[in-house]
Formats: sequence, structure tokens, C-alpha cells
Amino acid sequence: MGTPVNIIVGSHVWAEDPDEAWVDGEVIGIEGRNATIVTTEGKTIVADISNIYPKDSEAPPAGVDDMTKLAYLHEPGVLHNLASRFALNEIYTYTGNILIAVNPFQRLPHLYDIHMMEQYKGAAFGELSPHLFAVADTSYRAMINEQNSQSILVSGESGAGKTETTKMLMRYLAFMGGRSSTEGRTVEQQVLESNPVLEAFGNAKTVKNNNSSRFGKFVEIQFDKHGKISGAAVRTYLLERSRVCQVSDPERNYHCFYMLCAAPPEDVKKFKLGNPRSFHYLNQTNCYEVANVNDAREYLETRNAMDVVGINQDEQDAIFRVVAAILHLGNIEFIKGKEADSSKLKDEKALYHLQTAAELLMCDEKALEDSLCQRVIVTPDGNITKPLDPDLAALNRDALAKTVYSRLFDCRASTTNIGNSIFIMENSASGGCKTLETPNLFLNPKIVDKINSSIGQDANATSIIGVLDIYGFESFKINSFEQLCINLTNEKLQQHFNQHIFKMEQEEYKREEINWSYVEFIDNQDVLDLIEKKPGGIIALLDEACMFPKSTHETFAQKMYQTYKGHKRFSKPKLARTDFTINHYAGDVTYQADQFLDKNKDYVVAEHQALLNASKCPFVANLFPLLSEEASKQSKFSSIGTRFKQQLQALMETLSTTEPHYIRCVKPNAVLKPAIFENFNVLNQLRCGGVLEAIRISCAGYPTKRTFDEFFDRFGMLVPDVLDGVDEKSACIAICNRMGLKGYQIGKTKVFLRAGQMAELDARRAEVLANAARRIQRQIRTHLTRKEFIRQRRATTYMQKLWRAQLARKLYEIMRREAASICIQKNARAHTARRNYTNQQASAMVIQTGLRAMAARNEFRYRRRTKAATLIQTQWRGFQAFSAYNKKKQATLTLQCLWRARAARKELRKLRMAARETGALKEAKDKLEKRVEELTWRLEFEKHLRIDLEEAKGQEISKLQNALHEMQVQLEEAHTAIIREKEAAKIAIQQAPPVVKEVPVVDNTKIDLLKNQNEALKGEVTELKNIVEEFEKKYSEAQKENTARLKEAEESFMRMSQLQETIGRLELNLSNLEAENQVLRQQALVATTNEDLFEEMKNLTDKIANLESENEVLRNRPTSIEQVISTERIPQVKSFNNGHQTEEELQTTKESVPFVPILTKQRSLTDRQQENHDVLIKCLMEDKRFDKKRPVAACIVYKALLQWRSFEAEKTNIFDRIIHTIRSSMEESISNLAYWLSTTSTLLFLVQSTLKASNTPNVTSFRSRNSPTTLFGRMAQGLRSSSFPMGVSSGYSGMVGKPNTHSKVEPKYPALLFKQHLTAYLEKIYGMIRDSLKKEISPFLNLCIQAPRSTRVPSIITRKIFSQVFSFINVQLFNSLLLRRECCSFSNGEYVKAGLQELEQWCLKAKDEFAGSSWDELQHIRQAVGFLVLHQKPQKTLDEITNELCSMLSIPQIYRIGTMFWDDKYGTHGLSPDVIGKMRALMAGDSINMPNNSFLLDVDSRIPFSMEEMSRSLNDINLSCMDPPPLLRQRSDFHFLLQPID
Repeated sequence: MGTPVNIIVGSHVWAEDPDEAWVDGEVIGIEGRNATIVTTEGKTIVADISNIYPKDSEAPPAGVDDMTKLAYLHEPGVLHNLASRFALNEIYTYTGNILIAVNPFQRLPHLYDIHMMEQYKGAAFGELSPHLFAVADTSYRAMINEQNSQSILVSGESGAGKTETTKMLMRYLAFMGGRSSTEGRTVEQQVLESNPVLEAFGNAKTVKNNNSSRFGKFVEIQFDKHGKISGAAVRTYLLERSRVCQVSDPERNYHCFYMLCAAPPEDVKKFKLGNPRSFHYLNQTNCYEVANVNDAREYLETRNAMDVVGINQDEQDAIFRVVAAILHLGNIEFIKGKEADSSKLKDEKALYHLQTAAELLMCDEKALEDSLCQRVIVTPDGNITKPLDPDLAALNRDALAKTVYSRLFDCRASTTNIGNSIFIMENSASGGCKTLETPNLFLNPKIVDKINSSIGQDANATSIIGVLDIYGFESFKINSFEQLCINLTNEKLQQHFNQHIFKMEQEEYKREEINWSYVEFIDNQDVLDLIEKKPGGIIALLDEACMFPKSTHETFAQKMYQTYKGHKRFSKPKLARTDFTINHYAGDVTYQADQFLDKNKDYVVAEHQALLNASKCPFVANLFPLLSEEASKQSKFSSIGTRFKQQLQALMETLSTTEPHYIRCVKPNAVLKPAIFENFNVLNQLRCGGVLEAIRISCAGYPTKRTFDEFFDRFGMLVPDVLDGVDEKSACIAICNRMGLKGYQIGKTKVFLRAGQMAELDARRAEVLANAARRIQRQIRTHLTRKEFIRQRRATTYMQKLWRAQLARKLYEIMRREAASICIQKNARAHTARRNYTNQQASAMVIQTGLRAMAARNEFRYRRRTKAATLIQTQWRGFQAFSAYNKKKQATLTLQCLWRARAARKELRKLRMAARETGALKEAKDKLEKRVEELTWRLEFEKHLRIDLEEAKGQEISKLQNALHEMQVQLEEAHTAIIREKEAAKIAIQQAPPVVKEVPVVDNTKIDLLKNQNEALKGEVTELKNIVEEFEKKYSEAQKENTARLKEAEESFMRMSQLQETIGRLELNLSNLEAENQVLRQQALVATTNEDLFEEMKNLTDKIANLESENEVLRNRPTSIEQVISTERIPQVKSFNNGHQTEEELQTTKESVPFVPILTKQRSLTDRQQENHDVLIKCLMEDKRFDKKRPVAACIVYKALLQWRSFEAEKTNIFDRIIHTIRSSMEESISNLAYWLSTTSTLLFLVQSTLKASNTPNVTSFRSRNSPTTLFGRMAQGLRSSSFPMGVSSGYSGMVGKPNTHSKVEPKYPALLFKQHLTAYLEKIYGMIRDSLKKEISPFLNLCIQAPRSTRVPSIITRKIFSQVFSFINVQLFNSLLLRRECCSFSNGEYVKAGLQELEQWCLKAKDEFAGSSWDELQHIRQAVGFLVLHQKPQKTLDEITNELCSMLSIPQIYRIGTMFWDDKYGTHGLSPDVIGKMRALMAGDSINMPNNSFLLDVDSRIPFSMEEMSRSLNDINLSCMDPPPLLRQRSDFHFLLQPID
């Protein structure tokens, strides 16, 4: 990364920060070499210009997928790009063809499914988003197409995701390569099945990873010649043996020890184990368990995996016996023996563990004790037994334990290179110190060989994919020989990586044809020579020191100091005796050489070898085979460093023959949690992984590469004069030359810039943009200043105006005070004068009052005496006159009664004769009704006949249409056959051989046959056409006939309607005439003493004559009507209003009634009745007033019906007209539904309270000809029972009295039908209002909230409406909550809760009269919302939730809400897994009992009230003091509404 140039004021830069590594900001000042920077967080820092780097302010906020596209390729730019993509879950990023993978620490299944593999299959590298599938696909395609070896190196520290990356690579290669044999499991599955076994014995918990691999692993995936997977093998090596005996806190030993201690009781008893805290090899640390790991379950899974890989039960028992024996070996403790420098067992406990270990290893107990406490030295003179002190005995014990465990696991590396190979190298960094052990080149069958034999290897494979897991770069506080070997490996791999990066750079320069010969390459060969060069390298010096017995780590360190004193990569720390520092590519590492000599030596104790070889267990004996004498001599000393260097060289030679591909895995944070990006941690991994080294190599050449169009678009503003008429390449050259750049290159498609030149161009571009911005700012500031000046001028004027107004107000106040003082003085003087005047006036009035009172008393005495005398005279004279009058009156009344009785008897005889004639008229009417019923039945019968005829015609028409369609199909087939025959004939004629003219032969058989067929087909066609024409004629005739009949029916229907109206009017006239006759008969029986008696009798006689003439006319009318009916064909009869018609007999009344003094002439009662009905209907429609919460129209209609005795009438049309008015008003406007609801309910209540309840199912059975059921008969009864005098005439009877509202009447059929209609319309209006509210909940809710106050709807109906509406709200909101996950969020719960609070406030304000129990209808949604906004859901138990929080909700409903809940505001968790598991178990039991149990609520659509409830709520309706409308007040027929009602 070169030194930045052209950092100016206003530049956006990156600066170093001790907390965040790098922070971005803007330069606000430069003083010499120091720049003042304001960061994006607002902090101000000062940094050296050489330590800051330019920032690309136009970089996309989401970062770039390939970091070679960055404008500035430096450390902060790379770090910011990775952080930006990581924040968007973009975990893969390219750096050229290097893939950087950041571990998200969460599952992203959409990135690795089959669909994603299909996308990357065959896609060009870089065409799609960065992905490890792209790297795998590129390597696989290169192996297939180019027949070259490929390798994929996966590197990263522990926990960076190398294992998952390797699995995904294997999945994709298995997806691409498939398997040549369809039998068995795939190679990927088999390799993964071996992982539990290898992880159990080779993995352990470290500081950085809970499942860290403590060994090297190499997986070979073998391919055949067709590119299909044919086999695989697993190679292991370099096990960390020291972990068996030494574990540091907070790490753990190998997993298998803890699994065996947590095994089932029978296995624990068999191996004599117990708590891991009781074993020395396990209790050196306080960590015994791993989070989210069950050792007992892992033990069983390991056993199953061992079964899968082919290890039988006997071998498994032998393996775990060896593991248990190692634990018991660790508990053997020693103390000093009797002899000097000797040792013996400490106590009985040590003896028990020794015996147990010998029993498990099946070896001699005494021999095992001797091998631990003694050492046999072989000399030319013989063997010498040397005792060991307790410390050496303990070391000997640990050496045996490590040897046994390493032989059990026993790793080796294969150096086989079979044909073309793809090696996937997994390069990892461990979290602890490791001890490298010598790998055996050839291994007896152990765990790994069992795994390989299970997977299956292909000896004829032509290609191999290798998965290599090796250690990454390490630097700790204490670094020993293991870290030196590991870092040597990474130096080798880094050199290979650098060469590959340099090679890619060269290839790009060649493609663009630029001059690149002077580009320098940074190499680390000097570090490699320092470590491995022979002679002169550190490893060579170490081997040399190990050869001398007297060498120590101090002598080895001093020799290194002398040898590498002047080496630039080697240094000695101050005050250090054995430490030394090496400058690696990733940084300086200080090593401690205290144990280098011991760790470089490797040998096996002969006593241990002989002891275990003699074991009675074949498995243990096979672990320690006998070595030849020559081999035993060679094994006395072996250099681990030299052998490691040889293996590493072989590995690099293998890699050099392949085409490498690199994947660098990065762990974003040390806490292993998602969405956390630690800059320092990532930077350290980028350095150790060589990514920043690759950037340095790129910066040594041309780090910035831009295509012509990108370069021109970004910097074209620097030279605006060359923008027109020049191609992009020439324009780019002109820009670079104009800016004075040196050393840049122009390729075929790109511009190559040296380090720092991009920053220089950006600085020039920033200056141009800054000048333009300043010009714009100048204009804007001028405008703003002018605007501010105008505003201040207006403010000044306004202040002047206010100040002048204040001065004027002060002057006005002074003047007002002067005027007030003058006024006060004037009033004070006037008050004094007034008081003196009033005192004098009062004195004069007292004197006058006394004099006048004395004169008045004298006058009063005189007048009282005079009035008493006059009154006495008046009473005496009146008594004398009244006595004479009473005598004359008594005589006159006696004479009048005798005369009127004589005249009434004569009139009664005449009226009886008229009554007989009226009975004959009734018989004629009954005949007419029977005739109408007969015509109705005939009409219905003919209607059914016509319907049957039309159905038959329709079926016949459909049959004919089907036949026509079939005929047409046959006709088309016939035409097609004819055409085919013609074509066949033509083809036959063309293919026929030439005709010999000498012998003409003509064959007309086929032609005749075709002609006959053609004629037949033509005949069929003609026949079909005739049938079709006939069918069409019939169809047209049927249509005409149908039309005519329909028209005739419509005309008949009209005539019938007219006839019904005529009959109705006749019946009404007849009833009126009967009523008038009844009234006249009653009036004829009334005696009078008036002087106009003879004149009134004459008028009565004339009225009777007129009635007789009208009766005569009515007698003639039924005959003519019957004739009209008989001559016409009636298609339809409409039922008469209110149904039943019965004959009635007139009854005469002999009782006397109060006399009406004047019987005036009145118009026809029928017309008056019709007019009264019209006025009443008009009042019902127009008068929509309310009086004391009572609908005026309903009360007036009820009083009129009660006054007219319509409830007791056998026939009347007033009920139908009322129902029709209500129905038409409802259909015309929905806005008046509330008014009609109130009116209908009130009228229904009044009718219900008036009619008597009848238990007889047929109401008409009570009608009797002998009872006075006619209207005037009932009125006569009312007249007899009434004690009040008659009033003015009404519409029916002409006479009214005060209605008795406390007695109930016997209803007739029309009244009962009217009651049913009112009930039906009440329910209909209620349902319409409720459904409208549910459909348009907001506006209609407001309407209904106001409606009860404005239209006085009964409170019971209002409460029920709101209860059902709130229930509907509850159902809709609750069901939406259960069906949509976005509704089950914390913020949505708060929003719904706020709405529910507003509804609760309305319910409180609306009172119980309107709200009722509406708030209780929202219990489900209230409890669900309360659960959503609860902050401590994980702490709640199932009982608390079901009994306290959500008592109304069922278990499925709570489970649904609990599983769908997500906190979008605070990110808290939902219910605990324990509660969810309990609810799932309860639902499983309920599902068996109730299989159709649904968690959704149903809408309540019933009518929620009865007539009894409505009657109880309306029992306070009072019809008194009801003010009728002016329309009725003006008519005398409705004056009964003005009478008071008790």
C-alpha cells in the first residue's frame, strides 16, 4: 500500500483508531505533515498524512463483490468493504480469484440448496455473486476440460467456518460428479458419517472453539475417467499427544474421555469409571461440560457411527478399554522408595488404578509397575536396571499414556499422487499449544483404516480431490517448537500464494498488452532459508544440538544468536536468555527455546513396547508390534523437525503440480455470535491469511484498474474541452496527460494506474466540485442574506408601530383618568342632593297616607252594608222562579217520552225490513267470493300446465338441436369422405401405368360405387336440411305462441289487479253502508226533548231513504262483476289484503246511548275513510319527530288504529299500507334505518301490549256469525260500555269516545298478520344495520354512536347492535392475528392496544344505556394483545398464561400466537421452549379427542333479542301528552288525538 498523495482540505480519508482500527472522516485542516480530521461520529483527531489513506466517497454503500474494483485497494478499504457486505449477510467476497468467506454464525440455508447449485453449474467465474460453489465449479471444469490437477486451499483460524466450507465444497463436487455406482450411500455421506468417530478421538474444546480438531486430516475424493466419484479415503496425522496428559484452563481433554464417563451405567461399571472430576487427566481444568452438548448422547452416536464405519462390537469394547485404561494410568501416583532415587506406589488408591489399568490392557500387573518405576539401559556388557524417582516415574507414566493414545488413533499422511488431482487444503489456526508427533508412514489397521475400508477406495481412480486440514499461522504469549513448525508451513503456503497472485497479475497485464517488466515481486524466501536451509537453518542447528548429549537449550539459543546476528528477519529480545524473534509475513513472533531439544526428539521406551506386545488382548498387542533389532537401534533418536520439513516439501511439490484456488475463511468476532464484526480481529486474520500480502503485491504493480467508460465517467469533468468528438480511450489518455500522471498504462479495455495516482485524480476532481459548490453557495447565501434583510426591515417597521401604539395608549389612559375623576365628582354631588330630596319626600308621603287611609275605611263600611242587602233580595227572587220552572219541565218531559216511544216503534218495524234485504246482499257477496276462489284455482292449474308445456318444449328443442348437431357432424364426415375418395382417385390415376391404346379397358365399378355413395350422402344431406328447416319452423312457432301467451298473461294479470281493487272498494263501501245503517238505527231509538224534534225526525227519514237507494245500487253491482269475471280468462290471482273473508250478520242494539244534539250532513264515509288513511300514511312518512324519547309517528298510528278498532276488524287494508310504507322507505334510503328501527320496535311493542295472547293455532276459528265482529257492531258495544258523551265523528263510525288503553282486545287475522310483519321488519332492519356496520365498520360505527341519541332507538336494540359489532371486531382482529405473522409483532400489539383503549374510553363515556356489555365482547383480542406486549414472556409458566394472562384463549390459540410472535422493537424472545413443548403435548392429546378443533372464532349473525326482552325495555312508553302534527290537528277526524289518556 503506497503512501497517499494529494490529501487536501475536504478530502474523505481513513485514519487509524485505537478502538476501531480505522475510522473515516473529512480533512478540515492541514498543518505541515499533520492533518486535522473530523470523523463521522463527530470526533476531531490529528493524524500524520503518511498514515492516512483516501476514501472513495462514491463507493456503493453495500460494497463491491470483487475488491479489485475498489478505487483504493488498501487495508481500511478492504476492511470497510467486508464489514459493509457482512452487515447485509453477504458473506462471500472476491479478491481477484480469491474467495473471502466470513462466518455468519447462523444458518443461511438459501445459499446452499439445490436451486443455488443449479445456478452456479457451468456459470463463468465472476458472472454471479461470489460463492464457494463458483470456486468449486471452476476447479471441477478445469480438471474436466484441461485435464490438469486442481487444488482448493481453505484456510482460516479455528471457528472461521472451514469445516462447513469444506462440507459445502464436497456437496457441490458430489452434485457435479455424482457417483458411478448407484448402490449405497454417496461419498459425501460416507465421509460425513466418519466424522463423529474422528471428532470423538481427535477433537477437544479450546479457548476459541468448542469442537477444535487437534490433528491433521486429509480426505481424498477419487474420480474415474468420466469425472464420476468412484471412491474416497481419509488420512490423519500430527495428533496433539500432549493434551492427553496436560490440559490448561478453560480447555478440555479429548471428547472420548468425557463421553465414556457419561456412558450408560452398564458400560461405566464394566470399565470401572465414574465422575470425570475424579481423574487426574481430566480435573486439571474446571471445564467438564460444553454448552449445548450432551456427552451421553454423543457417546451413543459415536457407537452408532462406529457400527456404520465397520468397527464391530468386540473392537469397540477393546478401543474403549484402552481409553479407560489411560484414565486409570493418570491416577497412578508415586512417592519416594526405600532406595535413593527410587519410587513406589503412593497408596491403595494408586494400587487399585494400577490393577484396573493392567486388567483393562490385559497385561501383567507387576510388569506394568516395573515398567513405570524402572528403566532398563542396554550396554555392550549387558542390561542395567535403573530406578526412577517419583518425578521421572510420573513422566514415564505420561509418556506411556501418550504413546498408547497416539497408537490407538495413530495418524499417517499419504504421499500418493494418482493422476489428475484436486486438493482442498483446509488450513486452520488452533486455540492452544500443540505437540507434533512423528507420523508413521505405514500403519496397521486401526480406526482410520476401518473408516477407509467402509468408504471404499478405487485403486484405478484417475483423479483425486483432497481435503487437507493443517494448522494456520499462530502467535501466542508463549510460542514453542510446535508454533515454529506450524508457521514454517504457513510461510511455505504464503510463498506459493504470493507466486500465484503474482502470476494472476502477470496474466492480466498480458491480456491488456501493457509493459510490466519492471514490476517488482515481494518474496519471503529469506524467512524460509532462515528456518529450513540446510546447513545453516534453525532446524539444522536444532538437529545438530540434539546429537550432542551435553547440549542444552541455552547453548542452542546462544548458537542461534551468533549464527543469525546480522540476519534482518532474526532478532533477540532484550534481557532474554533463550527467546528469539522471527519476522514472518504476518508479523513478528517471539519463540521460547526452552523445550526445543526435548520436543524435537522422538523415541519409544522398549519396556512399554515389550509389555503391551505381550498383552492377552489381540487389539492391544497389535498396537505395539515387535521391532527388529536394527529398527530398534534406529529409533533411539529421530528428528521431528527434519521429518516435518520433508513432509512439507512433499506437500509443496504436490501443490506445485496443481492449479490452486484459494478460499480464506474469516471469523468476524471472538464471541461466536452473529451480526458482530470486530475490526482488529478481522484485520489480524487477513494478515495471517495473506490477503493483505496479496494486496501489497497488487499495489507493487498497478493496484487501480478502471475500464475506459468508468474512468471517463468519473474524471471527464477535469477536461471538459475534450468530451465531444473523441472516443473513450483517447479521452482517457488526454485526461492522464492533462493531469500530468507518470507511469500509468493504457490497455485494450482498461486504464492501469500506479499507487497514489487515483487519489491525485480524486483530489483534482474534488477541487473542481468544490469550486462549483462554492459558486452555488455564493448565490444561495446572497439570496438568504437579502431575504433576512427584508425580514428585519419588516420587523423594524412593526416594532415602530407597536411603540407608537404604546405611547398613544398611555396618553389615552391619562385622558380617561381625568374624565373619570370629573364623572365621580358629578355623581357624588348628585347623590348628596338626591338623598336630601328623598328624605323630604318620604316625610310628606307618610302624612298623606294616613289621611287617605282614614277616608277609605269610611267608604268601605258604606259599600259593604249596601251589597249585603242586595244579595238577600236576589236569592229570594231566584228561589221563587226556579220552583215554577221545575214544575213545567217535569210535565214537558213526560209528554215527550210518550210521543218518541210511539214514533220509534214505527221506525223499528221499517228498519227490520231493511235488515232482511241486507242479508240477501251478503249472500250474493259470498257467492262472488267463492267464484273468485274457483277462478284462482283454475289460474294456478293453468299456470302449472303452461310451465310443464314450456319444459317439454325446451326438452324437445334440446333433443332436436342435438340431432341437428349430429346430422351436421355426419354431413361433414360425408364431405370429408368424398374429398378423400376424390383425392385417392386422383392419386390412383396418376400412379396407374400408361394405358395401351390398342387394348382400351375401362372399369366403371368403383366410379359407380362412388356415385351411388355420393347420391346417398346427398339424399341424407337433403333430409337433414328438411329436418332442420322443419325444426326451425316449429321453434319459431313455439316462440310466437310463447310470446302471445306471455302477453295474454300480462294483460290478464292487469285485469285481475283492477278487478281486485274494484272488489276491495265494493267491500269497503258495503261495510261503510252497514255501519251507517247501524248508526241510524241507534239514532232512531234515541228519544229527544228538543223543540226541533219533528225537524230532526224528518232529516232521519231522508237519510234512511238515501241509504236504501245506495243499498239498491250495491245489490246490482255483484252481478255485473261476476259477469265480467266469467267472460275473461284470468291467468293469475293476487291474494286479497289480510286474507280471510267471512259472512257477518248484523245485530241490532236496543240499549239507549247518549243523545247527539245535532246530526249534520256528512260526505260519504268510504271517501272519508280513504282520506284518513292517506293522511295517516303521510304523517308516518313525513313526521319523524321524537317526543320524550318516543317516536311521534308510531304513537299516533297506534292511537289511530286503536281508535278505529282496526285490530278487531276482519278486513282492512290499513295494515298493508303501513307495511308497504315501511318497506319502500327502507329500500329508498339506508340512512333512515335507525329511525325505522325505533318506529317499528315502538309500534310492535304497543301492538303486543294491546292484543290478547291466543293459544289457539287457528285464529279464524273464533270468528262466529252470531258475535258482533263487524266494525260497527264492536263500536256499538264500545258505545254501550262508555260513560262519556259522544264527540265529533271519525273516519269509520263518525263518533268517537275516549279509548280504554288498559284493556286488551281480541285480535283478528289481519291484526295478527300485521304483528308478524312488524316483527319480521324489525329483525330485517336490525340485520341491515348490523351488517352495514360490519361492512363499513368505521363510518357506520360513528353513525350508530350518534344514531341512538338522534333517533331514540330503544336501548335494548342499541346495546345488542354494539355488542354484535364489537364481537365482529373481536373476531376479525383475532383471526387476523392468528393467520398473519406480520400482525403478531410487538409494535402491532402496541398499535392495536392503543385502538382498544380508545374503544374502552368510548364505552365509558357512552354509559350502559348504549354500550352495555360491548367491552366484554373484546376479551379474546384484549388478552391476545396483552400477551403480545408482555415483556417477560420467557419467565411465564403455562399455568400463569392459561389462568391469568389468557384465560379466554384455548391452548391452540395461545400456541399459535406464541410461535408466530416476533419482537420487531426490542428483539426479545417469545415463550420458553418448555412452555411450547407442554402446549404441543396438550394439543396432541386434544387433537385425538376433538379432531376438528379449530383455533379461529366464528361470526355471530343471529338476532340477539326476543320480544319479551324488548317489551321489558319499553314498558315506560306513555301515550299521553302526545302532540300530533299540524296535518292531523287540522282535521276533525283526528281530534281524538288531542284527548288526554289516563
